Amino acid sequence: MQVDEATVRRIARLARIKISDDEARGLEKELSGILNWVEQLDEVDTANVEPMTRVVAQELKMRDDVVTDGEIADQVTANAPLAEDNFFVVPKVVE
Repeated sequence: MQVDEATVRRIARLARIKISDDEARGLEKELSGILNWVEQLDEVDTANVEPMTRVVAQELKMRDDVVTDGEIADQVTANAPLAEDNFFVVPKVVE
């Protein structure tokens, strides 16, 4: 795929990058090369390849999905400067 100077300038404007005329000509070749390399990936047959999330297959440990309050509210609020009924008390910031 060939990238022309107008496309390079548009990409630069969208990326908010100021480029000179010489840089634009150099980026034409560079971006065209990158896109040609990406097009080569289309030639690879991936029909029988399963999606991967990591290189090494690994199962995550599962735990029961149980809702609890932790039963340690007193310990959580113990170091709070101000607490009331196991809640943090903070100054009012919105009137």
